[in-house]
Amino acid sequence: MPTLSRVLIVNPFGIGDMLFTTPLIAALKAHGPDMSIGYLGNARTEPLLRADPRISCVFRYERDEFVALYRRSPWQFLRRWQALLEEIRARKFELAFDCSLGSPVSLALFLAGIPRRIGYDYKGRGRWLTDRIPFKGYEGRHVAEYALDLLQHAGFLRTVPEQEAWPMRVFPSTEDEEFARGLMREHHLQPGRFIAVYPGGGASWGQGAFQKRWPAREYAKLADKVVEKSSLAIILMGDCGEKELCAAVAGAMKFPAVNAAGLTSVLQSAAVMRHSRFVLANDGGPLHVAVACGARTVSVFGPVDPVVYGPFPAAGHTVVQKKMPCQPCYRRFRMSDCRHLSCLRLLEVDELFNQLKELL
Repeated sequence: MPTLSRVLIVNPFGIGDMLFTTPLIAALKAHGPDMSIGYLGNARTEPLLRADPRISCVFRYERDEFVALYRRSPWQFLRRWQALLEEIRARKFELAFDCSLGSPVSLALFLAGIPRRIGYDYKGRGRWLTDRIPFKGYEGRHVAEYALDLLQHAGFLRTVPEQEAWPMRVFPSTEDEEFARGLMREHHLQPGRFIAVYPGGGASWGQGAFQKRWPAREYAKLADKVVEKSSLAIILMGDCGEKELCAAVAGAMKFPAVNAAGLTSVLQSAAVMRHSRFVLANDGGPLHVAVACGARTVSVFGPVDPVVYGPFPAAGHTVVQKKMPCQPCYRRFRMSDCRHLSCLRLLEVDELFNQLKELL
């Protein structure tokens, strides 16, 4: 096995995508406890990365910021790009695992002087990698397993069942935990006596996020049924952009619910979720944060294949699908031209309730 002291991991995508690489971080630390691991992520994942004690340094790459800067001033863009390269070069990384699937970041790794650069070659975009792995898309197994496969390409041995030894992880701080307990006290939520509900999620899909979301009115009906059958409390959660969505769910409910949308950071929400009976969420970042913080989850999947993008590891988590013949219609990073979303709109409250009632 190689002896490495400084390794960089690159994943500039959303929260879920970043969390899918945390088993890789754990595996690297298992092989080299003193290894210095750097990470290049984006603005949304930066707080999670900086909170991870296994990561020595974090580099921020926000593609949209660089594009906007280039349009405003190519000269300023070049200065910013050079500053990022120098920041990476100063760390003298020996190896980079590139999960960006694109050429701009792999070019940056080359220009930063990292001698070995391993990644998946998607549509020929891996030309700046030293070790190019043929790749058409994530299919048939979980994205986290694809990330772990990079170890073998680097010469490391995989000797343990990774799903058991290296789960996804997030690291809420003591302050995050204190915030969570304060929020629970304020709203009279007892540990294990409430359900955290995320009717939003899917932010990385931008305007197409609605294609991953079970309708708000159905969440309201399900939440009412949970309260009626179990007397568990409901806390609705989401980011600032999901306040109206959570308000719509709360407004459609017969029973009262706590609306905490926009009140928590990602790590504060993780601290809250750890105290829930379980987390109910759509396919998206909040689901994977819940899994990574150790909460049990019930998740709704529509166009996306949960085998590839679902909870990792899958044990202890419940995935609910309508099981339409056209599922999954999101393949190889492309969504089919679906105009009906029957996989979500036809999923009935009782179908989902029957899957989660044993958790009540």
